[in-house]
Amino acid sequence: MKNSRNNELADRRGAAAEAKAALLNAYRSAKEVAEPTRLAKQAERQAIAVAREERRAERERVKLEEQARAQAAEAERQAAAEAAARADVDAREAADKDRIARVIADEAARKAARDLRYANRKARKS
Repeated sequence: MKNSRNNELADRRGAAAEAKAALLNAYRSAKEVAEPTRLAKQAERQAIAVAREERRAERERVKLEEQARAQAAEAERQAAAEAAARADVDAREAADKDRIARVIADEAARKAARDLRYANRKARKS
């Protein structure tokens, strides 16, 4: 549609400036109207971020507790294995000592029997 009035450069520039001013005013008024909504959304996003951070911290705490429990269980298992190994070594040492004591006792008994035979033989010769 043609504009019936004579569009001079100054008229066109004025119209463009008025249009820009109208757009700027519309933007400002829309921004003012949307301000409470923007603030509400911003507060909601902050609450979500805080809740997310709390959940992350809770997951981290649970993870650390689980690691501590696992380490305690591993230490307990290792201590039990060491105690079993120590008990096994002690039992072997006790068995060795018992065997040595029996060998010594048998040797003493054989020596006593040999000495007795020797004494009997001496007694028969005399």
